[in-house]
Amino acid sequence: MNPEPHPQLHPIPIPFNEPWQYELGFPCDPRGPRIARTTLRAVLTAHGLTELMYRAELLASELTTNSVRHTKGPASLRLHWLCPVLRVSVWDMSPDLPERSGVGSRGGGESEGGRGLVMLDLVADRWGGCAVGEGPYGAGGKTIWFELALDGGPPPLGGVTALAA
Repeated sequence: MNPEPHPQLHPIPIPFNEPWQYELGFPCDPRGPRIARTTLRAVLTAHGLTELMYRAELLASELTTNSVRHTKGPASLRLHWLCPVLRVSVWDMSPDLPERSGVGSRGGGESEGGRGLVMLDLVADRWGGCAVGEGPYGAGGKTIWFELALDGGPPPLGGVTALAA
């Protein structure tokens, strides 16, 4: 009897420059943003993208906290890597896009909200958002996203490419 070859126990890691995405859905719960940050850190560490971690965590924390604070339903965090750019999107059930604080806005310069957009302007390489209309599967809500570009190439020896070799 000829035994079948052993299947590979683990899949080969995705090369550093190959695209991937992860998505985490979470309920309207004050623990959701912390869980989203922890997940984001784990994913970026596993893929050798710690250079982007501080900025990604800061902005994702702001967006997920706003989703939990200002909406009644679930939200989700999506991480999408297209080398050398990481796109982080936060979706929630509210179709209302945030407004900037400061001169010309409803809240004025002393308002409690709207500063997250200023943070996006200062920290993200690109960002945007869109309201999603009601669809055949329910409420559309909105998505706010930001992009962070990696300076340089893959990390030396710590990236997935070193593990795959």
